[in-house]
Amino acid sequence: MAVWFFLVLLLCSVQAISGGNASNPLAAVNNTDVRAKYFDLDQGDRMDYYIDGAAMLTPKTKLKYELHYWDTDVTGRDENGWESASLKLIHFAKDGEFSGDRPYRLAIGLEWVKDLGDSDKGIGSDADLFAPLVGLAMVVRPGTTLIPLVQHFESYSGEDISETAFRLIALQTLPNKVWAKADLKASYDWENDKVPASFELQLGKSFTPAFGAYVDLQAGIGGNRPYDWATGAGLRFSY
Repeated sequence: MAVWFFLVLLLCSVQAISGGNASNPLAAVNNTDVRAKYFDLDQGDRMDYYIDGAAMLTPKTKLKYELHYWDTDVTGRDENGWESASLKLIHFAKDGEFSGDRPYRLAIGLEWVKDLGDSDKGIGSDADLFAPLVGLAMVVRPGTTLIPLVQHFESYSGEDISETAFRLIALQTLPNKVWAKADLKASYDWENDKVPASFELQLGKSFTPAFGAYVDLQAGIGGNRPYDWATGAGLRFSY
């Protein structure tokens, strides 16, 4: 059911609404990204193939969606299958300016994550989640946007998961329609008293107003890192 919902949503996301770079989760944009990412894990590796996009429902309400398919050998066998689907409703609670002429946007939201995996295959979390969030996007100088976000993940079925995630994104516009993004993530796992963390660098280019591409390089941080390193690429279609 969730897969069909995503397919219908993608077909309906056709209205052009301006509002920034889709690598900013608080940007008012319509886009669909098709992505592939390789993760080097402590035991084995994983390929994550996924759709990641957004649709503006109203000028102040945005729906983000993701659908993930994994190929992994963490069990010692090559396994593959759907991993998760998620819907994230974001409301732009307030737009304004600070220091006279620097725009900011305050947003609140709620994400629903549906596990589609099979733990016997090493796929998925065995838990369905609700995750409220709050975030702030600030233009600190022309071409540079900072986005701090806080989101709490709590399971309502399956395995017990309780995790508070902190995220800081720096997004820089460069010449020739190129952008760079730095993304630092750290979470506190209340169930296991751990702090998994990671850092991502993204470099992308918009070739036309409707099409762009990017590459990602990621690294796990600390003793509880979720992976050693990861790399990926994506294609972006804007509407």
